Amino acid sequence: MGDVLQLPRGGLRSRAEEEALRDHAVVPRGALPGAGPENGRVTWAGGRSVTRPMVGAAESYDALAGGRVDGNPHLTVTGAKPGRMTVATSRGPAVVPAWLFSLEGYADPLTRAAVTASPLPRPPIGPGGGVPGQPLDRVVRIAVDGRSVTVIALDGVCDDGPVVTVLETAGSVVLSGAVENQEHGDCTKQARPRQVTVRLAQPVGDRVVLDAHTGRPIPYKPAYGPSPSWS
Repeated sequence: MGDVLQLPRGGLRSRAEEEALRDHAVVPRGALPGAGPENGRVTWAGGRSVTRPMVGAAESYDALAGGRVDGNPHLTVTGAKPGRMTVATSRGPAVVPAWLFSLEGYADPLTRAAVTASPLPRPPIGPGGGVPGQPLDRVVRIAVDGRSVTVIALDGVCDDGPVVTVLETAGSVVLSGAVENQEHGDCTKQARPRQVTVRLAQPVGDRVVLDAHTGRPIPYKPAYGPSPSWS
């Protein structure tokens, strides 16, 4: 699942408040609503849906807060109400239940997804002998027009950097990570994360983004909060 947090319209007002959110410098003022229903429905285009466990307002708030304030710039949550938001998933955009947190000084809420992501499935294939490269770490961005995907690929100290190739089918976008000009000899084993953007012939749409080395959907890592995986 993609970014589980959506900023107020227009973003935060200052770099200091952006850093406060990143550092979990969020404080409450007022009571939060109860846990709400146990389950919520995630819906994709065309009506496909799945039911997932819900996260209560207090638990969702705890994922935002907990950092030290001590008089430094911070954000103040004044309340919360249920709502919905759209997130990117490995099956295309989906509408999910969300908590809308009111922020002091803002007309629009800070919105956080209120359902838990499903775990990644077990790999449907075994590891291939002699296949160069290694699994991709995560997806960090899909372009607004859906025609490019940015992933975190890993390379070492004795190569010319990672390269990601793509195979597109009607139902999937298969990405394969490798490295260019890998040297052999006295090289320490180090894995360095690098962003690689892959251009697509067609928009991602509702196709699943898969890793060629594992056969599994590649998980997203949101900008704020934990990194959920979505199958």
